[in-house]
Amino acid sequence: MPKQVDHAGRRRLIAEAVCHLADERGLEGVTLRDVAARAQVSMGAVQRCFGTKEEMLVFALGHVSERISERVQARLVRSPAQSAGTALGHAADEISLLREEHRAEARVWLAFVAQAAVSKALARTLKANYAALQEAFTRLIPEAREGTDRAVPLDPQREARTLLALADGLTTHVLIGHLTPQEAHDVLHAHLAGLWEQPVRPPLPHQDRTG
Repeated sequence: MPKQVDHAGRRRLIAEAVCHLADERGLEGVTLRDVAARAQVSMGAVQRCFGTKEEMLVFALGHVSERISERVQARLVRSPAQSAGTALGHAADEISLLREEHRAEARVWLAFVAQAAVSKALARTLKANYAALQEAFTRLIPEAREGTDRAVPLDPQREARTLLALADGLTTHVLIGHLTPQEAHDVLHAHLAGLWEQPVRPPLPHQDRTG
């Protein structure tokens, strides 16, 4: 009886191999041969799973995105009664990849972002991921402001774009050592607090009414 091959499992195994290589050297030098060796499968097995290198990279990027999304969902499920503001903070924390245990994942993510600048297929995948995150943030931001004292209206979609760009930028700043993870965390949550906390107004200057 011929051996049954778990194609879905093999594709995930190959995606993990791509991620390990991207963490070590970026994506530019990653070859199908390297991936096969790291995944401990034959070149033929890689080629049967993926028709081209680009197809393999797109799948690997989706694999990373799915892993991050699952982590966001798991964190939200642990506290189902939390406010929309807390949920937004948790989601922004997770996608910023600021914690030490996510440093390798941050390197892999930025390797894919860099490659997407010259790969339309990767760029399409990234844009779809960002669009989904922006939609979720756009939904949560108005909910988080309900019941606050903020009288100044805001554009939820614009604020969602800003938050997404900030989270991505903080990933880079921590990765290159410009900010510590704690400093980046403080920047992120100060921005979030500013969306729904009434700013403290400075006192009016003293006016001397004598004379």
